[in-house]
Amino acid sequence: QSSQPQSSLSPAALVGIGMVFAGCCSNVFFLELIIKEAPSSGNIVTFFQFLFIAAHGFVTTAKFGRARRAIPLSYYALMVSMFFVVQVVNNYALNFNISMPLHMIFRSGSLMANLVLGVLILNKSYPLSKYASVLVITAGIVVCTIESASDARRPPADKAEAAAAASEQVELLRWCLGVLMLVFALFMSARMGIFQEETYRKYGKHPDESLFYNHCLPLPGFLLLSADIWQHVRLFSESAPMWPLPVPRLWVWLAGNVLTQYLCIRGVFILTTECSSLTVTLVVTLRKFSSLIFSIFYFNNRFTGMHWLGTICVFGGTLIFTETHQRLRNLLLDNRKKS
Repeated sequence: QSSQPQSSLSPAALVGIGMVFAGCCSNVFFLELIIKEAPSSGNIVTFFQFLFIAAHGFVTTAKFGRARRAIPLSYYALMVSMFFVVQVVNNYALNFNISMPLHMIFRSGSLMANLVLGVLILNKSYPLSKYASVLVITAGIVVCTIESASDARRPPADKAEAAAAASEQVELLRWCLGVLMLVFALFMSARMGIFQEETYRKYGKHPDESLFYNHCLPLPGFLLLSADIWQHVRLFSESAPMWPLPVPRLWVWLAGNVLTQYLCIRGVFILTTECSSLTVTLVVTLRKFSSLIFSIFYFNNRFTGMHWLGTICVFGGTLIFTETHQRLRNLLLDNRKKS
């Protein structure tokens, strides 16, 4: 009898991977439905995501405020400040002519930002293959960004909108501002990752506690966005009903987005405690690629040959960085030895 090959992933890790793919891909689907009808909905979406996860964590993790913290509040305050800025800036960038595919490709450049800040802040050194893969990722983002610039100059299809729209130059300037916001959020997210790594090294990993405080502490910051959020509450309430439910469809889509966001981020936090950072990055990158492909075909987003070239560079460079080919080779060799 031949022995059965053992999986290198724990059951919890497999559950986390399933949650990431099911939750994150569904989350992008609901977000794009919302953005297609109400492009400036980033703030209300972020607010309800934070509110739901914080309320859930207050009951299950904080035990209604009775549970003791493992990590000092001062660390969470700094971590949360960065997390809040990253989430708001990423979502707000959608207001500046940034398409969902470009948005996903940009956010897939996290390895590049992590490497750059690792060298500048932590004085890390990496093999030459790591630098080469980051150059490939960067080239892919640049190609997609340049190709997407033509979308920013394209006038609205609706004549009434076109009559009221700003000039072509103003629209391009808005798009450039959106790209700068994505760049800022990319590097801020990398800096937050370094700070989290240092904090967890000192106090240990506490994913449930981190998930709660990362979403609870920023809630007062949404008071600065209250006018925009309230405006979109009215907008959502006036949307067409979701047949056969007598509920405005934007609220239904928002509920779906919030629930799947919790599933997605909970899966990521599980993976951070069960797998190496490279494995987590690989899973998240493959999930982003799946979401990108779905977005292109289901929502008929414009995607040219240059977009495909840039996408291949981004995801191919990510797989090289995480040494996926070597991992697959070792896995195949192990299976052959066990069979």
